[in-house]
Amino acid sequence: MTMARARRSSDLLLSPASPSAASGQVALAGLRLLAGLIWLYNVVWKLPPDFGERSRGGLYHFTHLAIEHPVFKPFSWSVEHLVLPNFTAFGWAVLFAESALAVLLLTGTAVRLAALIGIGQSIAIGLSVAESPGEWPWSYAMLIGIHAVLLFAPSTRYAAVDALRAATSPAVARPMARRLLGGWGLVLGLIGLIGTLRSNGSGQSTNVGVRPLEFSLGDYNLRGALLLVAIAAAMLAAAKVGLRVLAIAAALVAAVAAVSIYLQVGRTGVWLGGTNTTAAIFVCAAVVSVTTGFRIGRTKGT
Repeated sequence: MTMARARRSSDLLLSPASPSAASGQVALAGLRLLAGLIWLYNVVWKLPPDFGERSRGGLYHFTHLAIEHPVFKPFSWSVEHLVLPNFTAFGWAVLFAESALAVLLLTGTAVRLAALIGIGQSIAIGLSVAESPGEWPWSYAMLIGIHAVLLFAPSTRYAAVDALRAATSPAVARPMARRLLGGWGLVLGLIGLIGTLRSNGSGQSTNVGVRPLEFSLGDYNLRGALLLVAIAAAMLAAAKVGLRVLAIAAALVAAVAAVSIYLQVGRTGVWLGGTNTTAAIFVCAAVVSVTTGFRIGRTKGT
Protein backbone atom coordinates (compact mmCIF):
# COMPACT_ATOMS: atom_id res chain seq x y z
CA MET A 1 0.00 0.00 0.00
CA THR A 2 2.85 2.36 0.91
CA MET A 3 4.70 1.60 -2.32
CA ALA A 4 1.54 2.14 -4.36
CA ARG A 5 0.95 5.48 -2.67
CA ALA A 6 4.56 6.49 -3.30
CA ARG A 7 4.23 5.52 -6.96
CA ARG A 8 1.06 7.60 -7.33
CA SER A 9 2.79 10.59 -5.74
CA SER A 10 5.79 10.14 -8.01
CA ASP A 11 3.58 9.89 -11.09
CA LEU A 12 1.72 13.02 -10.08
CA LEU A 13 4.95 15.02 -9.88
CA LEU A 14 7.08 13.47 -12.60
CA SER A 15 4.78 11.94 -15.20
CA PRO A 16 4.66 13.83 -18.53
CA ALA A 17 0.96 13.00 -18.78
CA SER A 18 -1.52 15.74 -17.95
CA PRO A 19 -3.30 15.52 -14.58
CA SER A 20 -6.96 14.59 -14.55
CA ALA A 21 -9.44 17.15 -15.79
CA ALA A 22 -11.12 17.25 -12.39
CA SER A 23 -7.91 18.11 -10.52
CA GLY A 24 -7.13 20.83 -13.03
CA GLN A 25 -10.58 22.33 -12.63
CA VAL A 26 -10.25 22.30 -8.84
CA ALA A 27 -6.91 24.10 -9.13
CA LEU A 28 -8.40 26.70 -11.47
CA ALA A 29 -11.33 27.26 -9.11
CA GLY A 30 -8.80 27.81 -6.32
CA LEU A 31 -6.94 30.33 -8.48
CA ARG A 32 -10.21 32.17 -9.15
CA LEU A 33 -11.01 32.33 -5.43
CA LEU A 34 -7.49 33.55 -4.67
CA ALA A 35 -7.87 36.37 -7.20
CA GLY A 36 -11.22 37.27 -5.64
CA LEU A 37 -9.66 37.45 -2.18
CA ILE A 38 -6.94 39.79 -3.48
CA TRP A 39 -9.53 42.27 -4.74
CA LEU A 40 -11.69 41.75 -1.64
CA TYR A 41 -8.89 42.97 0.61
CA ASN A 42 -7.87 45.85 -1.61
CA VAL A 43 -11.24 47.62 -1.65
CA VAL A 44 -11.04 48.31 2.08
CA TRP A 45 -8.90 51.46 1.85
CA LYS A 46 -10.68 53.10 -1.10
CA LEU A 47 -12.86 55.33 1.03
CA PRO A 48 -15.57 57.65 -0.27
CA PRO A 49 -16.53 60.41 -0.51
CA ASP A 50 -13.16 61.90 -1.59
CA PHE A 51 -10.97 58.76 -1.71
CA GLY A 52 -8.07 60.51 0.04
CA GLU A 53 -7.99 63.66 -2.07
CA ARG A 54 -8.11 66.10 0.87
CA SER A 55 -5.51 64.25 2.93
CA ARG A 56 -3.38 63.33 -0.11
CA GLY A 57 -3.55 59.72 1.07
CA GLY A 58 -5.35 56.53 0.13
CA LEU A 59 -6.30 56.07 -3.50
CA TYR A 60 -5.32 59.65 -4.35
CA HIS A 61 -1.74 59.04 -3.18
CA PHE A 62 -1.32 55.88 -5.25
CA THR A 63 -2.91 57.47 -8.29
CA HIS A 64 -0.59 60.47 -8.01
CA LEU A 65 2.41 58.14 -8.06
CA ALA A 66 1.79 57.73 -11.79
CA ILE A 67 2.91 61.36 -12.13
CA GLU A 68 5.72 61.28 -9.57
CA HIS A 69 7.23 58.03 -10.88
CA PRO A 70 6.00 57.60 -14.45
CA VAL A 71 6.01 54.16 -16.03
CA PHE A 72 4.54 55.20 -19.38
CA LYS A 73 4.44 58.93 -20.02
CA PRO A 74 1.21 59.07 -22.04
CA PHE A 75 -0.53 57.25 -19.19
CA SER A 76 0.95 59.70 -16.67
CA TRP A 77 -0.31 62.60 -18.77
CA SER A 78 -3.83 61.15 -18.81
CA VAL A 79 -3.76 60.75 -15.03
CA GLU A 80 -2.64 64.34 -14.52
CA HIS A 81 -5.01 65.97 -17.00
CA LEU A 82 -8.03 63.66 -17.05
CA VAL A 83 -8.15 61.58 -13.87
CA LEU A 84 -7.10 63.99 -11.11
CA PRO A 85 -9.45 66.83 -12.19
CA ASN A 86 -12.32 64.33 -11.93
CA PHE A 87 -11.00 62.33 -9.03
CA THR A 88 -14.22 61.69 -7.10
CA ALA A 89 -15.87 60.09 -10.13
CA PHE A 90 -12.68 58.13 -10.77
CA GLY A 91 -12.62 56.93 -7.15
CA TRP A 92 -16.18 55.64 -7.38
CA ALA A 93 -15.36 53.89 -10.66
CA VAL A 94 -12.36 52.15 -9.07
CA LEU A 95 -14.37 51.12 -6.01
CA PHE A 96 -17.16 49.75 -8.19
CA ALA A 97 -14.78 47.89 -10.51
CA GLU A 98 -12.72 46.29 -7.75
CA SER A 99 -15.77 45.42 -5.63
CA ALA A 100 -17.35 43.83 -8.71
CA LEU A 101 -14.16 41.87 -9.34
CA ALA A 102 -14.19 40.52 -5.78
CA VAL A 103 -17.85 39.53 -5.95
CA LEU A 104 -17.81 38.05 -9.46
CA LEU A 105 -14.65 36.01 -8.91
CA LEU A 106 -15.60 34.73 -5.45
CA THR A 107 -19.09 33.73 -6.54
CA GLY A 108 -17.98 32.50 -9.95
CA THR A 109 -20.38 34.78 -11.82
CA ALA A 110 -19.57 36.03 -15.35
CA VAL A 111 -15.98 35.01 -14.70
CA ARG A 112 -14.65 35.72 -18.20
CA LEU A 113 -16.00 39.25 -18.02
CA ALA A 114 -14.46 39.64 -14.56
CA ALA A 115 -11.14 38.31 -15.85
CA LEU A 116 -11.12 40.85 -18.68
CA ILE A 117 -11.86 43.67 -16.21
CA GLY A 118 -9.14 42.29 -13.94
CA ILE A 119 -6.58 42.41 -16.73
CA GLY A 120 -7.45 46.04 -17.44
CA GLN A 121 -7.39 47.01 -13.78
CA SER A 122 -4.08 45.23 -13.21
CA ILE A 123 -2.52 47.03 -16.18
CA ALA A 124 -3.79 50.38 -14.88
CA ILE A 125 -2.41 49.74 -11.39
CA GLY A 126 0.93 48.61 -12.79
CA LEU A 127 1.21 51.71 -14.98
CA SER A 128 0.49 53.83 -11.91
CA VAL A 129 2.87 52.41 -9.31
CA ALA A 130 5.28 49.87 -10.83
CA GLU A 131 8.20 52.36 -10.81
CA SER A 132 7.45 53.67 -7.32
CA PRO A 133 9.84 52.96 -4.43
CA GLY A 134 9.08 49.73 -2.62
CA GLU A 135 6.99 48.26 -5.43
CA TRP A 136 7.75 44.97 -7.17
CA PRO A 137 6.82 45.34 -10.88
CA TRP A 138 6.54 41.59 -11.40
CA SER A 139 3.61 41.46 -8.98
CA TYR A 140 1.49 43.30 -11.54
CA ALA A 141 2.66 41.01 -14.32
CA MET A 142 1.52 38.09 -12.17
CA LEU A 143 -1.86 39.73 -11.59
CA ILE A 144 -2.29 40.14 -15.33
CA GLY A 145 -1.24 36.52 -15.84
CA ILE A 146 -3.70 35.20 -13.25
CA HIS A 147 -6.60 36.97 -14.90
CA ALA A 148 -5.47 35.88 -18.37
CA VAL A 149 -5.62 32.27 -17.20
CA LEU A 150 -9.12 32.84 -15.81
CA LEU A 151 -10.17 34.42 -19.11
CA PHE A 152 -9.20 31.41 -21.22
CA ALA A 153 -9.32 28.42 -18.85
CA PRO A 154 -12.36 26.75 -17.22
CA SER A 155 -12.42 27.88 -13.59
CA THR A 156 -16.16 27.64 -12.90
CA ARG A 157 -16.76 23.89 -12.70
CA TYR A 158 -16.84 24.07 -8.90
CA ALA A 159 -18.31 26.59 -6.43
CA ALA A 160 -19.51 28.91 -9.17
CA VAL A 161 -22.75 30.53 -10.26
CA ASP A 162 -21.60 30.13 -13.87
CA ALA A 163 -21.78 26.34 -13.50
CA LEU A 164 -25.38 26.72 -12.41
CA ARG A 165 -26.12 29.04 -15.33
CA ALA A 166 -24.70 26.42 -17.68
CA ALA A 167 -26.91 23.62 -16.33
CA THR A 168 -28.84 21.98 -19.15
CA SER A 169 -32.06 21.21 -17.28
CA PRO A 170 -33.90 22.00 -14.02
CA ALA A 171 -33.16 18.48 -12.80
CA VAL A 172 -29.43 19.16 -13.14
CA ALA A 173 -29.62 22.72 -11.83
CA ARG A 174 -31.61 22.00 -8.66
CA PRO A 175 -29.00 19.97 -6.72
CA MET A 176 -26.23 22.26 -7.94
CA ALA A 177 -28.12 25.31 -6.71
CA ARG A 178 -28.75 23.75 -3.31
CA ARG A 179 -25.10 22.80 -2.88
CA LEU A 180 -23.88 26.26 -3.87
CA LEU A 181 -26.40 28.03 -1.64
CA GLY A 182 -25.69 25.72 1.28
CA GLY A 183 -21.93 26.00 0.86
CA TRP A 184 -22.06 29.76 0.89
CA GLY A 185 -24.42 29.62 3.85
CA LEU A 186 -21.84 27.62 5.79
CA VAL A 187 -18.99 29.99 4.88
CA LEU A 188 -20.98 33.13 5.71
CA GLY A 189 -22.25 31.59 8.93
CA LEU A 190 -18.68 30.83 9.99
CA ILE A 191 -17.60 34.40 9.20
CA GLY A 192 -20.54 35.73 11.22
CA LEU A 193 -19.83 33.45 14.17
CA ILE A 194 -16.16 34.49 14.24
CA GLY A 195 -17.23 38.13 14.06
CA THR A 196 -19.69 37.57 16.91
CA LEU A 197 -17.06 35.95 19.12
CA ARG A 198 -14.41 38.56 18.35
CA SER A 199 -16.78 41.49 18.94
CA ASN A 200 -17.26 40.21 22.49
CA GLY A 201 -20.66 41.89 22.73
CA SER A 202 -19.27 45.39 22.21
CA GLY A 203 -20.25 47.97 19.63
CA GLN A 204 -16.70 48.08 18.28
CA SER A 205 -15.84 46.57 14.92
CA THR A 206 -13.49 43.64 14.71
CA ASN A 207 -11.79 42.13 11.69
CA VAL A 208 -12.37 38.59 10.50
CA GLY A 209 -9.06 37.78 8.88
CA VAL A 210 -5.33 38.25 9.33
CA ARG A 211 -4.39 41.88 8.69
CA PRO A 212 -0.58 41.37 8.66
CA LEU A 213 -1.09 38.93 5.77
CA GLU A 214 -3.54 41.33 4.04
CA PHE A 215 -6.31 38.74 4.28
CA SER A 216 -9.72 40.01 5.32
CA LEU A 217 -13.31 38.81 5.14
CA GLY A 218 -14.63 42.08 6.51
CA ASP A 219 -15.06 44.02 9.75
CA TYR A 220 -18.16 43.48 11.88
CA ASN A 221 -19.62 44.75 15.10
CA LEU A 222 -22.10 42.57 16.98
CA ARG A 223 -25.04 43.80 14.88
CA GLY A 224 -23.27 43.15 11.60
CA ALA A 225 -22.03 39.72 12.65
CA LEU A 226 -25.43 38.60 13.89
CA LEU A 227 -27.10 39.87 10.72
CA LEU A 228 -24.65 37.84 8.64
CA VAL A 229 -25.43 34.77 10.76
CA ALA A 230 -29.15 35.32 10.18
CA ILE A 231 -28.64 35.64 6.42
CA ALA A 232 -26.53 32.48 6.45
CA ALA A 233 -29.21 30.62 8.41
CA ALA A 234 -31.84 31.62 5.84
CA MET A 235 -29.56 30.43 3.02
CA LEU A 236 -28.96 27.10 4.74
CA ALA A 237 -32.65 26.61 5.41
CA ALA A 238 -33.51 27.48 1.82
CA ALA A 239 -30.94 25.00 0.55
CA LYS A 240 -32.23 22.30 2.88
CA VAL A 241 -35.95 22.55 2.15
CA GLY A 242 -35.82 24.10 -1.33
CA LEU A 243 -37.93 27.09 -0.36
CA ARG A 244 -37.38 29.91 -2.83
CA VAL A 245 -38.81 32.68 -0.67
CA LEU A 246 -36.13 32.14 2.00
CA ALA A 247 -33.33 32.55 -0.54
CA ILE A 248 -34.88 35.68 -2.03
CA ALA A 249 -35.42 37.14 1.46
CA ALA A 250 -31.76 36.47 2.29
CA ALA A 251 -30.73 38.21 -0.95
CA LEU A 252 -32.84 41.28 -0.20
CA VAL A 253 -31.57 41.63 3.37
CA ALA A 254 -27.96 41.18 2.25
CA ALA A 255 -28.38 43.78 -0.49
CA VAL A 256 -29.85 46.31 1.94
CA ALA A 257 -26.98 45.66 4.36
CA ALA A 258 -24.42 46.27 1.60
CA VAL A 259 -26.10 49.49 0.47
CA SER A 260 -26.24 50.79 4.05
CA ILE A 261 -22.50 50.24 4.44
CA TYR A 262 -21.67 51.98 1.16
CA LEU A 263 -23.81 54.96 2.19
CA GLN A 264 -22.10 55.29 5.57
CA VAL A 265 -18.48 54.21 5.15
CA GLY A 266 -16.03 57.11 5.14
CA ARG A 267 -18.71 59.57 6.20
CA THR A 268 -19.97 58.53 9.63
CA GLY A 269 -20.07 55.56 11.94
CA VAL A 270 -21.19 52.43 10.09
CA TRP A 271 -24.20 50.93 11.84
CA LEU A 272 -23.12 47.38 10.99
CA GLY A 273 -19.48 48.14 11.78
CA GLY A 274 -18.41 47.35 8.25
CA THR A 275 -15.99 48.38 5.53
CA ASN A 276 -16.04 48.15 1.75
CA THR A 277 -14.83 44.57 2.18
CA THR A 278 -17.78 43.81 4.47
CA ALA A 279 -20.17 45.30 1.92
CA ALA A 280 -18.69 43.07 -0.80
CA ILE A 281 -19.27 40.01 1.40
CA PHE A 282 -22.94 40.98 1.77
CA VAL A 283 -23.15 41.49 -2.00
CA CYS A 284 -21.73 37.98 -2.48
CA ALA A 285 -24.51 36.66 -0.24
CA ALA A 286 -27.09 38.55 -2.29
CA VAL A 287 -25.73 37.34 -5.65
CA VAL A 288 -25.56 33.69 -4.61
CA SER A 289 -28.97 33.77 -2.92
CA VAL A 290 -30.81 35.39 -5.81
CA THR A 291 -29.17 33.30 -8.55
CA THR A 292 -29.76 30.02 -6.72
CA GLY A 293 -33.15 31.00 -5.32
CA PHE A 294 -34.91 30.54 -8.65
CA ARG A 295 -33.32 27.12 -9.16
CA ILE A 296 -33.52 25.39 -5.77
CA GLY A 297 -37.00 23.96 -6.10
CA ARG A 298 -40.41 24.95 -4.94
CA THR A 299 -42.02 28.24 -4.03
CA LYS A 300 -43.87 28.67 -0.75
CA GLY A 301 -46.87 26.41 -0.45
CA THR A 302 -46.08 24.22 -3.47
